[in-house]
Amino acid sequence: MRLQFYRTILPVALFLACAASALAQDSTSRPLITVTGQAEVKVAPDEVVFRLVVENLNKELAAAKAVNDESVRKVLALARSHQIPERNVQTDYITVEPKYAAAETDNNRSAEPVFLGYEVSKRIVIILNDVSRTEALLSDVLMAGVNYVRGIEFRSTQIRRHKDQARTLAIRAAQEKATALSREIGQTIGKAFSITESEPGIYDNRTLMNNSSAISAGGQTASDETTIALGQISIQARVVVSFELR
Repeated sequence: MRLQFYRTILPVALFLACAASALAQDSTSRPLITVTGQAEVKVAPDEVVFRLVVENLNKELAAAKAVNDESVRKVLALARSHQIPERNVQTDYITVEPKYAAAETDNNRSAEPVFLGYEVSKRIVIILNDVSRTEALLSDVLMAGVNYVRGIEFRSTQIRRHKDQARTLAIRAAQEKATALSREIGQTIGKAFSITESEPGIYDNRTLMNNSSAISAGGQTASDETTIALGQISIQARVVVSFELR
């Protein structure tokens, strides 16, 4: 059985090695011009992702959990009142842990840490498909018991279509660049020898974040004017193309 295996695998391996060697020799013998093409497509977002945190602290674990559960229920009910489908609402991160504070030292001796209570934290992710209601939903969830907003991300549900468009524009840009460069040395380009897509900056998400001082209920103020500008998101593509030189 082992002999038969080697008889099957070795010819295939030799063929692949020969093909790779031939390709390498071909690329070194042909005159090539290699260029980079980049393109960007800007579109209005049609989807908003809220990452919310409900957090409570109490010395009694049961009490901390009960208060947290009640706040979460209010947020979920609020999502339903905004007619957000259940599939767009998810509790995706839950933690329960004791919290302590460092005690004051006495005669250079460390005292025992002070027990503050049990912290119960749940993160809720809500996807809103009507971007015009972004600020209204944000105000409502803060009033419903959300302590922190860890992120508000603006996205496009048509990312694949826009990415294909950006990729097409990037290929055209590469071809135009290669044509212009070769013209300067009195030559022209032939068919493409290789095409490679590079991934940096595929999708530039617009996200409202505030790191350690995340938006909290205590800082929310009522206003008749919107304070969130949706703007546009950037979808980018980058390709590296080698053309034959003539």
